[in-house]
Order: sequence, then C-alpha cells, then structure tokens
Amino acid sequence: MFWRRKGWLKKQFDERLVEQLEAMRNEWIKQKELIEKSIEPSGDVLMDAKITEAKYLFLIREAKRRRVTLKRAK
Repeated sequence: MFWRRKGWLKKQFDERLVEQLEAMRNEWIKQKELIEKSIEPSGDVLMDAKITEAKYLFLIREAKRRRVTLKRAK
C-alpha cells in the first residue's frame, strides 16, 4: 500500500520539476535576449540573469539526480 503511494508522489514531484525547469528555461532565454538587445544593460539586469541561470542549472542537476526525462514535442 505504501509503495504505490511513494511511486505516485515521485511521479507528481517529477512532473512539477519538469514544469519548473521549462518555466525557468523560458525566463532565462527572455533575459538573455533582453541583455543582447540592450545597448548598456544595468547591473540589476545582469544580476537577475545570472541568478536565473544558476536556478536553471540547479534544476537541471536535480533532474539528472532524479533521472527525470523530458518529453520533447516533434
């Protein structure tokens, strides 16, 4: 009984991790594009981009540790 719940919870948290990973990736890409388009980006914008990049890389490491696979759309 308890083993089934553990598998269900793992699946639920893995799906949540994938959603966070995709959202963070999109945010990071938006910030990189903003920096590329700006003439002289401020320190705050650069700092936010570095923080977002660090969060994205952390989520990637967590996904690898959990052995989560991403389903790619064709």
